[in-house]
Amino acid sequence: MPADLISEPGFALRGSLAVIAGWLVVGFLGLLRPHSLRFVGRLLFPLGAGAGIVLFFISLATIQAPPQALVLPLGLPDLPFHVRTDALSAFFLLLLGAGAAGISMFAAGYFRPGEGTSPGLLCLQYHVFLASMALVMLADDAYLFMVAWEMMALSSYFLVTSQHRLPEIRRAGFLYLLIAHLGALAILLAFGVLQAGQGDYTFASMRASQPGALWASITFFLAFLGFGAKAGIVPLHVWLPEAHPAAPSPVSAMMSAVMLKTAIYGLLRLTYDLLGVQLWWWGVVALAVGLLTMLYGVLFAAVQTDMKRLLAYSSIENVGSIVTGFGLSLVFHGYGLHLMAALALTAALYHCLNHAFFKSLLFLSTGHVLHATGSRNLGKLGGLIHRMPWLACLTLVGVLGIAALPPLNGFVSEWLLLQAFLFSPGLPNTYLIMLIPLAAAAVVLSAALGAYVMVKFYGVIFLGHPREEKLKDAHDAGPWELAGLAWLALPCLLLGVFPVAAIVALSPAVEVLVPASLAPSLAGSNGWYLTPIAPERASYAPFLFLCVILLAVLLTWLLVKRFYHGRLRRTDAWDCGFPGVSARMQDTAEGFGQPIRQIFEAFFRTERHLPTAFDERPRYYLNVEDRLWHWLYLPVAAAVGRLSAMISVLQRGRIHLYLLYSFATLLLLLVFVR
Repeated sequence: MPADLISEPGFALRGSLAVIAGWLVVGFLGLLRPHSLRFVGRLLFPLGAGAGIVLFFISLATIQAPPQALVLPLGLPDLPFHVRTDALSAFFLLLLGAGAAGISMFAAGYFRPGEGTSPGLLCLQYHVFLASMALVMLADDAYLFMVAWEMMALSSYFLVTSQHRLPEIRRAGFLYLLIAHLGALAILLAFGVLQAGQGDYTFASMRASQPGALWASITFFLAFLGFGAKAGIVPLHVWLPEAHPAAPSPVSAMMSAVMLKTAIYGLLRLTYDLLGVQLWWWGVVALAVGLLTMLYGVLFAAVQTDMKRLLAYSSIENVGSIVTGFGLSLVFHGYGLHLMAALALTAALYHCLNHAFFKSLLFLSTGHVLHATGSRNLGKLGGLIHRMPWLACLTLVGVLGIAALPPLNGFVSEWLLLQAFLFSPGLPNTYLIMLIPLAAAAVVLSAALGAYVMVKFYGVIFLGHPREEKLKDAHDAGPWELAGLAWLALPCLLLGVFPVAAIVALSPAVEVLVPASLAPSLAGSNGWYLTPIAPERASYAPFLFLCVILLAVLLTWLLVKRFYHGRLRRTDAWDCGFPGVSARMQDTAEGFGQPIRQIFEAFFRTERHLPTAFDERPRYYLNVEDRLWHWLYLPVAAAVGRLSAMISVLQRGRIHLYLLYSFATLLLLLVFVR
């Protein structure tokens, strides 16, 4: 992209707005032929993918450009829309553009006839969803931000309930919409507090306001509640495991990869950019919630038997990791340790980027497995690597990435986060110095369990023998689906092998939040060594690590060829002396999860029925539920039900009673009239 074009004032902003307009046009074009799968799938979704690629390159080229702002002639007469882009919004727009490109490519070959909402209407909802997320990242006033936020919630609700004839889908959609609007109400109140009665809802005005510690704390916790509800932090996470299995897989991928990040973007924007003060103890609260979310998510992921619910709980774990990095950065920033804060924020932003790629890759893979086998139940899958070699290969990239194994991308963000924890002894607070190592241990435990979950996910689906006869008819993904998956898999490798270049590129986004970045400490590494603070403290050379792995593989191949002359002998798998290994001898999804269920039993609400020796028809039944449903949500729902029943006494359907209510209301209002 020409440098003079990039430096032109307003170029990035106008380009991003043009992409948003393009997505809306593509969405409305779907209504021209709403039932034509070929028109929507083969033409409109690829156009949407192209717009995503354009947004990706615009954001990549302008992430280091100075902020740009515009006032749009839209909105209400006295409330025009303000838009602005800076390095932070460019970073999240980059994430949106890259994720949307890969997911839209996959969606071009994914949808099949007879799946709920017509393809044209689905196309409109999907592209409105993309446009609204981009508007959230460009909004420079609370009015446009809330309009875009509600557009995002409503369009994603309709996408989740695309198969609305099923009662469980409608229930999942209602739960999602309920928590989304509770969160939106909290965000609206946070903006209300931040504008301090001035009547000016632009972000520039909010930046200029200087609230005291009390009002700043109220604003922060309202924002943490509101954005946390959208991100899926515990205990507001319950919509995630219900909505993701209900939604089509490209929608699940988009929600997990990008929509959860809009909440992280809002939290960072409001906490670091709009609020003039940050207190260190906010970070302790965020750190505690992030760690709880990490552990809660990964433990429930380990015991799932539905592959989309497993990935949904894994998303909760990853959001917990990002919130942990955010909380740690607040602690450092509150004590004036800006370089440490930059390290923790870099880990959080890097994990946002990583999660966008490997989680969307895994959700899309499960979507094709679902189409090819008709089942989401892990207990009915197995051995698909023989039927779907390309899909299995690309899925393995995402699995290694999310399991944080070097040299893939997940390892880099986890390593940076642990490095940030290692610098906690520099804090001038004895209690924090004693407690933060426990938090680091929780992060390590969560990372180990996350890898365990991915072994279960990949092993049960793709390895071993097929558990059902019908799996023999499964086939590999089509060209559009494989192209989308490959687009998402490539960054998992690049971000893992070349993290120095990526961290230097995203440093301007960190500098928007804190007055420091890792770019100066990485300048002397020539791109080979990742040295977060100083070489004598820690360094990591991912490219050399990859070279050693490749060299070991090559050496093994040469030795085999040298000593065995390239002969290959195929035989049955080792079976402990028993011939004929069958699918019944393989470990099941329940078997994988049993040790975790036993060790962490206090987290789960378990219903178990065990057969006795005298049962004529022995039956084993096990159900694992979230305790928070029974501790928090069901009591609140019962209280709301009782309150509604009491209030419904007023609703009698008689006109004279309603007139009496109006008369009593008028009398009451007269009391306040002077």
